[in-house]
Amino acid sequence: MNRRRLFATAHRVLTQLRHDPRTLILLLVVPCVLLALLAWVLVDNPAAFDDFGPQLLAIFPLIVMFLVTSIATLRERSSGTLERLLAMPVGKVEFLGGYAVALGAMATLQALLASGLSLGLLGMDVAGPAWAVILVAVLVAVLGTSLGLFVSAFARTEFQAVQFMPAMVFPQLLLCGLIVPVAALPPLLERVAWLLPMTYAVQAMQHVSRVGTLDSPFPKDVLVMVGFTVVLLLLGSVTLRRRTP
Repeated sequence: MNRRRLFATAHRVLTQLRHDPRTLILLLVVPCVLLALLAWVLVDNPAAFDDFGPQLLAIFPLIVMFLVTSIATLRERSSGTLERLLAMPVGKVEFLGGYAVALGAMATLQALLASGLSLGLLGMDVAGPAWAVILVAVLVAVLGTSLGLFVSAFARTEFQAVQFMPAMVFPQLLLCGLIVPVAALPPLLERVAWLLPMTYAVQAMQHVSRVGTLDSPFPKDVLVMVGFTVVLLLLGSVTLRRRTP
């Protein structure tokens, strides 16, 4: 892998994003607006915001980055840009690595803005350290990026990329412990839940916000999220196609 070509790809992606204000708004503004709306809805019940706010910080970044990444990557393929790039010395790993670096940087910025707004202006109170909340939010956003890169290989149009969202994200929302604790799910669904990355993201955020300590299972949850991210990026490099058939 050539680092120069990887970072050149990342620079190209960031330049494209800079000239796409709608995507920037979706990436950086929408999660903050949704959290502010939640705080407004629960203005008379701050304890509820302290409970639900951190959990949504473990969900919003993944959903937004999944959408943006899958659509952006598919656009590269359908427009022929990917085929032209791969005809050059840029390899699949360097292409995906460049996208991961660029969108990972945007994911980090998104998580920092959303976490800073929640912990600062919106007054969200958590039992654990603020840096742990930010860490989980950043890891979740990067995880959403890797999931979007992986899923984009199986879509032919941007609309199909959006259609993957009900299949890839909604089941995780139902099983991650946001609505019903994972331990209270039927046995089969509980086993399925522990195979999904969002479960570990929500559990890590719940542990930080409610318990406050960084002992088990927090380190395990963080390592599992990192593992999912790496595996999805590797699978994405294997399934990446030059053009959409």
